[in-house]
Amino acid sequence: MGATSHQAGAAGRALTADRPSSVRNVVLVGHSGSGKTTLVEALALTAGAVNRAGRVEDGATVSDYDEIEHRRQRSVQLSLVPVEWGGIKINILDTPGYADFVGELRAGLRAADAALFVVSASDGIDGATRMVWDECEAVGMPRAIVVTHLEAARADYAQMTDVCGQIFGADDPDAVIPLYLPLHGPAGPDGHAPVTGLLGLLSQRVYDYASGERAERDPDPAEVELISGARSRLIEGIIAESEDESLMDRYLGGEDIDIKTLVDDLERAVARGTFHPVLMAAPATDGAKQGLGTVELLELITGGFPTPLERGPVTVTTPDGADRPAVTCDPDGPLLAEVVKTSSDPYVGRVSLVRVFSGTLRPEQTVHVSGHGLTDRGHEDHDVDERIGTLTSPFGKQQRILDRGIAGDLACVAKLTRAETGDTLSAKDDPLLMEPWAMPDPLLPLAIEAHSKADEDKLSHGLARLVAEDPTMRLEQNPHTHQVVLWCLGEAHQDVALERLRNRYGVQVDAVPHKVSLRETFGAKAAGRGRHVKQSGGHGQFAICEIEVEPLPPGSGIEFVDKVVGGAVPRQFIPSVEKGVRTQAARGVSAGYPLVDVRVTLLDGKAHSVDSSDAAFQTAGALALREAAAEARIELLEPVAELAVVVPDEYVGQVMSDLAGRRGRVVGTEQAGSGRTRIRAEIPEIEIGRYAVELRSVSHGTGRFARAYARHEPMPPQVADKVREQAEKGT
Repeated sequence: MGATSHQAGAAGRALTADRPSSVRNVVLVGHSGSGKTTLVEALALTAGAVNRAGRVEDGATVSDYDEIEHRRQRSVQLSLVPVEWGGIKINILDTPGYADFVGELRAGLRAADAALFVVSASDGIDGATRMVWDECEAVGMPRAIVVTHLEAARADYAQMTDVCGQIFGADDPDAVIPLYLPLHGPAGPDGHAPVTGLLGLLSQRVYDYASGERAERDPDPAEVELISGARSRLIEGIIAESEDESLMDRYLGGEDIDIKTLVDDLERAVARGTFHPVLMAAPATDGAKQGLGTVELLELITGGFPTPLERGPVTVTTPDGADRPAVTCDPDGPLLAEVVKTSSDPYVGRVSLVRVFSGTLRPEQTVHVSGHGLTDRGHEDHDVDERIGTLTSPFGKQQRILDRGIAGDLACVAKLTRAETGDTLSAKDDPLLMEPWAMPDPLLPLAIEAHSKADEDKLSHGLARLVAEDPTMRLEQNPHTHQVVLWCLGEAHQDVALERLRNRYGVQVDAVPHKVSLRETFGAKAAGRGRHVKQSGGHGQFAICEIEVEPLPPGSGIEFVDKVVGGAVPRQFIPSVEKGVRTQAARGVSAGYPLVDVRVTLLDGKAHSVDSSDAAFQTAGALALREAAAEARIELLEPVAELAVVVPDEYVGQVMSDLAGRRGRVVGTEQAGSGRTRIRAEIPEIEIGRYAVELRSVSHGTGRFARAYARHEPMPPQVADKVREQAEKGT
C-alpha cells in the first residue's frame, strides 16, 4: 500500500473496476534484490500510469517507499500499484523479499488470485522462494515466472530457465517452459551482448525493444532456426494441458495447430494453475517508453491469469462461530471484505487496505468489523460497527478517491479506528467472519523499556498501534520477568519496530537483555530460624519461628504446613508466617528468581503478648526461609522447550550438530514432506533466544521451527554459577 498522503483525490483519475471480470489481482514474489519493485515501475510505465521518467504526476515514484524503506533501501511492507491494460484493472501487489517481512508476503498471497515469481538471472533462486512456490502449489494458485537482471554480465537466460524447470517443475518439467527467447544485440567491449528484444515462440514473431518502444517484425532465417526447436517443446507442453484430448494426436500426426487454439489452451492452463510460463523483463532505459518484455507480461496477466470470479467460494461463519453458506464473488451479494494491510497516516489516521470478496463497499457506509483468533499476539477479539470514510486507490504517495469497491477489487479505507490486519468487514445487519490466514510465529524476543517518563506514558498506545498494523508481531507482558517483550521474526523486523515506535508514534524505547524465567528450588532438606526482635521504645517487635524446608516434585509449587504444638505461635499469626514465607519465595533466596517446588513446615516459635504482630511474624517467616537457604544447596531451574525444526534433508546434520552445541537433546526425526525432515528436540530456552536468526544462517533461509514450553529442570552447576555471578553484578 506504500506511504499515504492527506492529499487524497489529487489530480488524475483513480482506476475503477465496474465488474469482477475486469480485475486481475497478482502478487509479486521473490527474494530481496530480485527486481520486484523495479519490475512494478516498468509495468506501470508501459501501462501509462507514469511518465517517461518513471514518476507519477506529483513527482513521487509509483510504488513509493515509506521513510524506513528510504533509509534501508529495502522493501519492508506490502504495497499496491493499480495499472490498466486493455480495459483490465491490474492490482499489482509488491511484497518484501526479506525473510523478516514474510507476513507482508502472506498478506499479498491472501489478497491475490495469482502469483508472479520474480527471479534474477544473475542471482538464481533461493530456498525461501522455493518454499513459497510449494505453498502456492499446495493450494493450486496460478503462477508464472519472470526472469530479471538480464543486463548483468553473467546473466544467462537459457541456464536460468533450466534452473526454473528443475526447481519449480520438479514434479512436471513440461509445465515450466519459456514463452520467449532473448534477442541479443551487438556485443560490447566486455563481450556481453545485451538483450534487445524477444523471439515469440508461439507467434513466431520478433518483438524488438532496441528503439525504446516495442516494434514487431518477421524473424530472419537465423532467428527462425532458434525459434523452431524451442517452439515444439512449448506446443507439446500446452497440448498436454489441453482439455481437447484429440489435440495431441492431431499435432503428432503433422497437423499445424491454429495459434488461437494454442493461446486459448495456454491461458486456460495458466489460470488453472497447471502450467507456469517463463517470461523475461527489464526496465526501460532513459527516454524509452517501454521496458523489455513488459507488454508481453501485461498480456499474460490480463489474458492468462484468473479473474476474481474464478476464485473458489469463501468459507465464512458468524462472529460467534455458527456456520453460514460459502460466499462467492458477486457485487450484488452479501458484503464480505478483509483487511490485508494496516498503516497509519499522520493526517487521516489509520488506513486499511482491503480485498473485497463479495458485495460492494461504498464511502460513508457503516460496516461490521470482526476480529478474532489473534489474542495470543496482543490483539483483542472485537465485534464493532464502524462508519468507513473515504475509499481511495494508491497512486505513489497520494490516494485517489474511488466511488466504490466491488467484489474482486482492492481499495484503501480510511477511518476504521478499530480494524486491524486480518479483520473481516461485513454488513452491520449480517455480520460475517472469515478464517484468518496462516501467520508465521514470531520467535525472536525484543525486551524494551520506555526511555523516559514521558515515553512511558505513550508506550502502551504506540505498542497497540504497532501490533494492530503487524499481526506477525506478538506483544507480551511477561508476568514472571515483568518485561515488555515484542516477539518478532528477525533482527530487521526488530529494527523496523523500533524505528516505527520512534518516528511514527514518537516513543523512545531502549532495548534491554531479554530475561528467561528461571526458578530456584532446594536440592535437599534444610532448617531455618527466623528471629525478629526489636525494642526501640513504645511497642516493640517480637516474632520467632522455626521452619523446615524440603524439596517436592516438579510442578508442586509452594506447600505450607503447620505443625506447631502447644500454641508456641498463636493461631492468628500462623497465616502471617506463611505470607512472609511466600513473599520471600517470590523474591527468591539465591539469585533473585522465584522459589518453587518446596514444602515449608512451621515447627515451633515464640511470641510476646504485647510486641508480637502480623508484620513481625511476616518478617520472621522471611528470615527463616533465607536462613534455611543459606544452609542448603539451592538449584537453579531453567525452562526447557520442545523444539520442532523442519529443514531440507541436506541440512539435517548441521542442524542436529548445532542443537547439540546448545545443550539440546534430539528425541526423534521424521519425514515432513518431500525432501524435508522434522527434527524434534528438547533444549533449554536460554540457549535459543536468537535461534530464529541462527537457524536461518545454518539452513540458508530454508528452515523453520516451532517451540513450546515443556518444563523447568535443574541447570548444570557451571551454567548456574555464571547466572549467579551475573545476578550479583546486576546484569
